[in-house]
Amino acid sequence: MRRPLAILAGVLLTGALTLPASAADGDEDFTIKDPRITESSGLAASRQHPGIYWTHNDQDKGAYLYAVDSRTGETVATITMTGVGTPRDVEAISMGPDNQLYVGDIGDNDGVEWPYVWVYRLPEPKTLKDQTIRATQYVVKYSDGPRDAESLVVHPRTGRVYIIDKQEDGGHLYEAPARLSPSGTNVFEPVAPVDLWATDAAFSPDGETLAVRGYFYGIAYDWNGGRLKRLERISVPLGQGESATYSRDGSKLMLGSEGAGSAVIANDAPGDAGSSDSSPGAGSSASDDGAGGPSGDLKVGAVAVVVACVLVFGLRRLLRRG
Repeated sequence: MRRPLAILAGVLLTGALTLPASAADGDEDFTIKDPRITESSGLAASRQHPGIYWTHNDQDKGAYLYAVDSRTGETVATITMTGVGTPRDVEAISMGPDNQLYVGDIGDNDGVEWPYVWVYRLPEPKTLKDQTIRATQYVVKYSDGPRDAESLVVHPRTGRVYIIDKQEDGGHLYEAPARLSPSGTNVFEPVAPVDLWATDAAFSPDGETLAVRGYFYGIAYDWNGGRLKRLERISVPLGQGESATYSRDGSKLMLGSEGAGSAVIANDAPGDAGSSDSSPGAGSSASDDGAGGPSGDLKVGAVAVVVACVLVFGLRRLLRRG
């Protein structure tokens, strides 16, 4: 009976020492390994697929989105969007309600003041595989004239779309109509100043915090119904920082950069508004003295090892009696 007991002990101990489920939620640093992704300009955490992040190049050979597994850094699905024409300068991606992906073709890499830009919407696929998905294309104009922008966010509760223009001395948050029209022109209105040269932005899963990043630092705002209140400064990695998103559970702010083999850095979410029990896959952020933090994980692991030993010892006594 020694062999079965040894196997049982190994199985129990392996389970006890396995990384907690939160480690697979995509809340740790990772590197994008796909050689096709050299200009990652946006990030959006999947809600259906833990640990998966959607990204894109700002200028690509087609209308592509890439699903990157943060556990390996490998691309696990490539989406080809149809129904959108030829993208010009795709700068942002955001996850809206009902697992809808919004893509912002809103940049101005060529120094041209486009009279209009585009936003694309498509459902996040339930199955991660290479596939073609038809997207809805929206024509966007600004009420005060053309401008460059790299930040598009969708409120996780209301589904309203916002764009932040990119101005070296600070820009504005622009608000879309309550419902986007696929047949007409959607005029975005400035509703609040943003004190940053913004390269991307992200809502916390509960919609209470707006994190805006630039090349040198970022700012976290209390959303306050769109009447922004500055909360704190955000540290960002050095480099051409072009992307930001919250992790699926809201505990981390994920910050990416352009370039081949670019890194995505996980920072603690600003303030304590990142997590929300009512958002998909949400949970409280880790702490050093709770079950979700490092010491908490060790405590859970230690208890599991003790339980495993007790079970093995008890089973051995029962088998001896038989």
